[in-house]
Amino acid sequence: MAKKTLAVAVALVVVSLGACSFAPPYHAPATAIPTHFKEAGPWQTARPADRIEHNGWWRVFNDPVLDRLEPQVAAANPDVAAAVARHDEAAALLTQARAGLFPTVGAEVDVERDRQSARRPLRGVDQPNVYGSNTLELGASYDLDLWGKVRNEVKAGGAELDAASADLASLRLSLEASLATAYFELNGLDRQAQLLDDTIAAYRRALQLTVSRHNGGIASALDVSRAQTQLESAQAAAEDIKARRALFEHAIATVTGVPASQFSLEPATATPHVPHIPVGIPAALLQRRPDVAAAERRVAAANAQIGVAKAAFFPDISLGLAGGFQSDTFSPWLAAPNELWSIGPDLMMTLFDGGRRAAVVREARAQLAENGADYKATVLLAFQQVEDNLALLHHLGDESTRENAALDAAQRTLALSMSRYRDGVVSYLDVVTAQTTALTTQISALELHTRRLKAAVGLIEALGGGWSAQSLQTAAAAAS
Repeated sequence: MAKKTLAVAVALVVVSLGACSFAPPYHAPATAIPTHFKEAGPWQTARPADRIEHNGWWRVFNDPVLDRLEPQVAAANPDVAAAVARHDEAAALLTQARAGLFPTVGAEVDVERDRQSARRPLRGVDQPNVYGSNTLELGASYDLDLWGKVRNEVKAGGAELDAASADLASLRLSLEASLATAYFELNGLDRQAQLLDDTIAAYRRALQLTVSRHNGGIASALDVSRAQTQLESAQAAAEDIKARRALFEHAIATVTGVPASQFSLEPATATPHVPHIPVGIPAALLQRRPDVAAAERRVAAANAQIGVAKAAFFPDISLGLAGGFQSDTFSPWLAAPNELWSIGPDLMMTLFDGGRRAAVVREARAQLAENGADYKATVLLAFQQVEDNLALLHHLGDESTRENAALDAAQRTLALSMSRYRDGVVSYLDVVTAQTTALTTQISALELHTRRLKAAVGLIEALGGGWSAQSLQTAAAAAS
């Protein structure tokens, strides 16, 4: 009865110790979350049904060329491939950590012929100098993990895998946003090139008019020179547009995983529209940004590593079991008289290490503090990026309205100055001034539209591109 009571007591102690963990209770670092976005005015109110697509956020721009290019980022970009490899590496490390939760089973077969020294100590008459030793043994060992070392390693590995998954999503989003930005820059340059082509044609006609008037003695050579200068300047600007366009085309090629020498895009003809982008509430941003999720998961991993470091102060206890057969001949070998076995616990503990374990605990705590600060910095940057792009969309939209009004006025001024020049009322200097103003205003309007498109891309990226922390939960459930 006493033996039974003792066995039950030992079992209860083992079970209670098995639930032991020295990792501190985990809580995500507290961060200040605003109640609303300051720059999101009535113009940016989200409708309840609005949301950004998780896959294919770029479709909000309704551009078929962009829709064709964006999927190539995930399929062919080498940076994405490297991030996938890092994710797979984290998954393999988690599997290694989980293996510690299970027994280790091994087998050994040893067939050898030995010769002992004839002058060996303690030699006896019945001890042969030459003998055979054939051993077949199976063994198993199991770490009791009384202090939660293995379990905390598994927690840390799971958190690191989540972080790697979020890193992959963050990188893909960043590259997709870079592609969209480069594409809209290229699109804007194509529209500027078309504007300059039309301008050059108009300047040629104006030059021909001025030459005709000069030949007729109506206009001076100075007017011809001014018209020639305007034409040459416009042609030079057109060449500059071609050079800038080539750089953005090369950038798009690299992001999509294609050598720049083998990639080309036809000049854009359509004008992309600036979409309405739902921003939601600020608190949701922490669940919609993959970089924020990655930072938070690394805090959780560092928290679990404290438990791993503290467990080193306690003994490692494992249970071992081995059995098999040993004989000096092959026959009989696997017979009952030749059996051998061993069973029993194994305890190992470091008594003195010069403060190494204490230093490891301090390192783990410092890593937790560092990761917590990184998380808060990431959250602050996330809110800043949302506010930045909201402000750009807001104020650039107002600027666009005024720029379009200025463009209408500049075009009216140009038409009026050309008419008055034909009538001989003004000199060609008035025409040149009106032409310069009209062209500058048109280019500013095109650049302003491109900036609004880039701000829309930046806002989508700042909001997480439709990503959600639920993606990590789904991936974790699939992995487990």
